[in-house]
Amino acid sequence: MSTATAGSCEADRWAMNYEAAKQFYAREGHLQVPRKHVERIVGEDQEEQELRVGAWVRKRRSRAAALMPERMEQLSAIGMRWS
Repeated sequence: MSTATAGSCEADRWAMNYEAAKQFYAREGHLQVPRKHVERIVGEDQEEQELRVGAWVRKRRSRAAALMPERMEQLSAIGMRWS
């Protein structure tokens, strides 16, 4: 797998999980997602996907220092509390 492909896949995963987090936030008004929560989203290919958004949000929160600043800003904009 090439580096460009790996980066693209990671960016795609980020985008899908971010959309799931935004959807959760829009519905619930917070990002205190239960760790085992699974969010269903419809992807660009119109296929429904189930994403483990609870684990994803928890991991982003615990590794905040390693996140790119623009990703921290994206999450902060949808209500992420970092502590």
